[in-house]
Amino acid sequence: MLRVSQIRLRPDHSPEELKSAIVRKLRIRDGSKLSFHIVRQSIDARKKPDIFYVYTADVEVEGEAKILKKLGRDRDIVRMEERPYHVPEHGSRNMAERPVIIGSGPAGLFCALLLAREGYRPVVIERGEMVEQRAGTVEKFWDTNELNPDSNVQFGEGGAGTFSDGKLNTSIKDPAGRIRFVLRTFVEAGADEDILYSYKPHIGTDRLRGVIANIREEIISLGGTFLFCHRLEELITKDDALRYCLLVRDLSTGGMKELTADAVVLALGHSARDTFGMLLDKGMYMEPKAFAVGVRVQHPQRIVDEAMYGKDCRFEMPPSPYKLTCQLEAGGVYSFCMCPGGWVVNASSEPGMIAVNGMSLRDRDSGNANAAIVMTVRPDQYVRYMNEWGDGSCVHSGADIHPLAGMYFTRMLEKRAWEAGDGCIPAERFSDFCSDETSCELPAFQPCIKGKYVPADVRSIFPEEISDALEEGIRRFDRVIPGFAAGETLLSAPESRTSSPVRISRDPDSLESVTHPGIYPCGEGAGYAGGITSAAVDGMRVAETLIRKYKNPVNTEGLN
Repeated sequence: MLRVSQIRLRPDHSPEELKSAIVRKLRIRDGSKLSFHIVRQSIDARKKPDIFYVYTADVEVEGEAKILKKLGRDRDIVRMEERPYHVPEHGSRNMAERPVIIGSGPAGLFCALLLAREGYRPVVIERGEMVEQRAGTVEKFWDTNELNPDSNVQFGEGGAGTFSDGKLNTSIKDPAGRIRFVLRTFVEAGADEDILYSYKPHIGTDRLRGVIANIREEIISLGGTFLFCHRLEELITKDDALRYCLLVRDLSTGGMKELTADAVVLALGHSARDTFGMLLDKGMYMEPKAFAVGVRVQHPQRIVDEAMYGKDCRFEMPPSPYKLTCQLEAGGVYSFCMCPGGWVVNASSEPGMIAVNGMSLRDRDSGNANAAIVMTVRPDQYVRYMNEWGDGSCVHSGADIHPLAGMYFTRMLEKRAWEAGDGCIPAERFSDFCSDETSCELPAFQPCIKGKYVPADVRSIFPEEISDALEEGIRRFDRVIPGFAAGETLLSAPESRTSSPVRISRDPDSLESVTHPGIYPCGEGAGYAGGITSAAVDGMRVAETLIRKYKNPVNTEGLN
């Protein structure tokens, strides 16, 4: 197989033109027996409005050695051997009980999928609803402000990513082929094939729901079990052995179930604050970590498209994403989770608090663009902020920073947002944010927000250092996207769930908790991923560890 890169075509090209371009790159006469598949598609708009799609393709053609010899040192064409993902061989240790996975976000789902395909029949505990019911609960919350603390934008089947566009881009290295496995699994479950090659792959919130349900059904068909609306309450070491008793509350009845397991996977998600507290009380070692907080900015999509494609672009282009970053004295300010043609959403999960996120549907056709503009905060910084607010009594553990200090800080931001918006999303024009004055006016363009929102003092939600940094960052980004810092730019707050504020420490080789062997923290909530794809990959890594260690479980009947 030959990998052919730097295939440049106008955006309005036909499929036949792509094949002809490959034939020309290979300098062959007859392309009738040539077959190919796209590996990557990106956009080159550096000389806008002169725009190109740039492709990389894997090509099967007769006489590969002869073609390579004729082309000499053409770096755009190399021999390529596909390295498919391989599941490891099963281990020899007995697994007395079925493995239990806490959480059905991407880490939990892909850990469960891999284990199910290998015959381990995992049990998945999820405090939220299955995705079909969850979607209705979330829509009701957006309409009425009636929050279900256990099933919402953060909790439920698919995790927080279910309501955040289904963006799949990641910067992690992956020589083992796990990322390709994740993407192919999504396609097999109903996602569009373009996620296999797009430089900014996304499924779309509307499409992702069906994809997740199909993955769940495969796991169940292979003997897996899902307990939805069940929340982990206690984790107890059993009989001084490396086995655990899990007390799980059925949220529909209030009753308790008791499960035992040799292996427990903690795929909690970044918002499982009550569970973090319980695990800390049980002696599980965890540490505070840096994360980012800030605002959601919203603009008409045309402002972004004109900056990225040029005002005179003659092609019909997809709504453009952007990625912006700058380094300031206070810290790095950057865009995060950018949603072309998307919506800002109320992503709260606790009563009396407000958090926002962004999402797009598959077609990205809302007419507005939104993104988080956030600043990285280190543990020493957020402890200082809490002390300056007079709320720092909870952020110290003796002489050290409390492991959950970052969680306390984000809670404080969310409480301040709730108060600023009187229970609704606080929103403010950038001109008012900069003048430190709050008006009752919203921008001339129609905001795209899921959930109740009101004009409010967004600036006061944050420590002054963060507000100043966000203002300066937005002004600098205006140099890249003219109009980004326009007075009509709409800010909503807070974007406080960018990543987990805590890391549950694990051994780098065994992937087990450093204090609790047999417990496997994984995914974004445990501090080892940052998005759907990287979380799914981390869940796969934990599944592989269990497969290498254990035979299939001895007890395959029931849950106990």
